[in-house]
Amino acid sequence: MRVIVLGAGLLGVTSAYYLQQLGHEVTVIDRQATPAAETSFANGGQISVSHAEPWANPGAPLKVLQWLGKEDAPLLFRIRADMRQWLWGLQFLRECTPARTRHNIEQIVRLGTYSRDTLQQLRRDTGLAYDQRTQGILHFYTTQKEFDAALAPAEQMRALGCDRRVISADEAVKLEPALAHIRPQLAGATYTAEDESGDANRFARELVKLAETAGVRFLMSHTVTALREAGGAIDHVEATDSEGRFQRIRGDAFVLAMGSLSPLYAAPLGIRLPIYPAKGYSVTMPVKDASRAHQVSLTDDEFKLVFSRYTSASGDRLRIAGTAELNGYDRDLNRVRCEAIVRRVEQLFPGAGDASQAQFWTGLRPATPSNVPLIGATRLPNLFLNTGHGTLGWTHACGSGKSIARIVSGLKPEVDFAFTGPQGGSGRRRAASAAKSALRADWRPADSPSGGSEAHEVASVGAQSPAVKTVSTPV
Repeated sequence: MRVIVLGAGLLGVTSAYYLQQLGHEVTVIDRQATPAAETSFANGGQISVSHAEPWANPGAPLKVLQWLGKEDAPLLFRIRADMRQWLWGLQFLRECTPARTRHNIEQIVRLGTYSRDTLQQLRRDTGLAYDQRTQGILHFYTTQKEFDAALAPAEQMRALGCDRRVISADEAVKLEPALAHIRPQLAGATYTAEDESGDANRFARELVKLAETAGVRFLMSHTVTALREAGGAIDHVEATDSEGRFQRIRGDAFVLAMGSLSPLYAAPLGIRLPIYPAKGYSVTMPVKDASRAHQVSLTDDEFKLVFSRYTSASGDRLRIAGTAELNGYDRDLNRVRCEAIVRRVEQLFPGAGDASQAQFWTGLRPATPSNVPLIGATRLPNLFLNTGHGTLGWTHACGSGKSIARIVSGLKPEVDFAFTGPQGGSGRRRAASAAKSALRADWRPADSPSGGSEAHEVASVGAQSPAVKTVSTPV
């Protein structure tokens, strides 16, 4: 089939690669000039199955209230006159029960474990290099309360096959000597030896090279303006190229992998996706004193920060990323939040990085209230989803890409996960049937309604957000 993948971030690129591997003719469309140039550009770098406890958990509501109005809060809910934000927030609260938290951890661990295994197999098969480190991930805690709260989720993860071991403060320092400076403050830690880290942007660019060599076409600097429906299926994508020329791009199947923009394109089709942008921050700085810098990838759960280190011929860098700000599609840098990250780095690892050369970045992570991504079919037979991965897009990228490729191809996914829509052998037949129907359908004028009014319910999420007007200009 001719498959159109919308978005060239991590999820779009992995989807395209695995679709091509299954024999499809694949075209990828993205508004940026290079792949992985938005949310996948400067993330935290962790392949972290152990980072499976969702933001929505029993302890979250009180923390959110305590953090309201604090510019340097790890999770900042900046209240707006935005109905989508309010509805997302209500769904978030509904996911904070113990039962929902356990369910969501199960989904996240299953997909994460499968995805990590898929990435490792891809690396063995292709020899991809992306400044990866396979030294595990260590979660450390500087308060007893935070450490105690981590014990039950860690136990559940171990029961699901993620070996997140609880270790003492002394064991944590032995694993990562750079933590010696804060040994008196350490309450305890957990360690997952199988987890990894690596430069997500470099990985995506290297995988694009392999995909292009195999025949995948990338239409970069092309802004998608609408998905057009005809005869009960997607007929084509409308886009403008770098010079503003209008194009119609047709295919047999379409994969929506546009991150936080996905709900804006799905809503005119009558598909309501419970995704809201969560602005994350990262700081990248050169290593100043290698003896003080960490080797193991770290997670500071109290401050919602992750720490990775990229060492290659081009240099030795520290990447610190995290926090979340729910403030619509605003990507402006908040200096208070940037300075808070740098201050925390200096508290933990004084002199390790050169803060005077720090580079700051923000990206809009596509967050669902449950932290469980939306992967699978929709009410339209040839439109598929691979979006809503929040902070775990890198962790889940390869498993999600391979799974959606199998679903589009009519094959059963290899992982037990709450995929959206009907699965199994129906994907290829649904898309092929839709393509034939679209060829027979009358052309729908550009200004006519593009879809029904009913909402598409997806697995593991509740009520959907309200409709957004048809996207007719670059988003």
